[in-house]
Amino acid sequence: MAKGILLVAFDYSKAQADEFHDWYDLEHIPERRRVPGFGTCERWISVANPKHAVASYELDSLDVLRSAPYRAIAYENLSVWSKRMGKIAQRLMRHDGEQILPGDLVAPAGTGGLLVNAMNVDPAHEQEFNEWYDNEHIPGLAAVPGTLCARRFRDTKGTHRYLALYHLESPDLPLTAAWKKAAGTPWTERLRPHFRDHLRILTKRYVRGG
Repeated sequence: MAKGILLVAFDYSKAQADEFHDWYDLEHIPERRRVPGFGTCERWISVANPKHAVASYELDSLDVLRSAPYRAIAYENLSVWSKRMGKIAQRLMRHDGEQILPGDLVAPAGTGGLLVNAMNVDPAHEQEFNEWYDNEHIPGLAAVPGTLCARRFRDTKGTHRYLALYHLESPDLPLTAAWKKAAGTPWTERLRPHFRDHLRILTKRYVRGG
């Protein structure tokens, strides 16, 4: 069975930072770590905007999000604190994705950075888009020294159908010449005009009190 990801991004600029981080660290993440089928749960902060936060949850499969233990703490059963923060912080994206490449690979925990690339694509170019991602883009970026894990996910119901996640030794890696060379191929440039709703967030690992 394919692995899954739950990835959520927030703009918390309208929230009190201390409360936002306390909510995530003291309640929201611990609740999910106790749910069977959840793996590594990590938090990230945007390099460009420190008020943009990402949480990533490795899943045994997407069935975990339909399980009774998860439903007991999610959806209509969110805690009072979660409901309060959900009204204050602006959710930029939620992706409930099934891993489509490469198979059942699990990301390493404790990496220095995470690059989030979420998008839709013009349906007329979707087949070529997937061929490009699977056969050139992911393999090329995975081969850049410092890329620890490169994966793709698909969410059939969310706002962004496709998600690529890159776990990195350092958030500086996408700024290097090696990364830019691997990312900026002629095939990439030909497909780029057909991307839709593109959301790219380069993040560093969140450190409490850091």
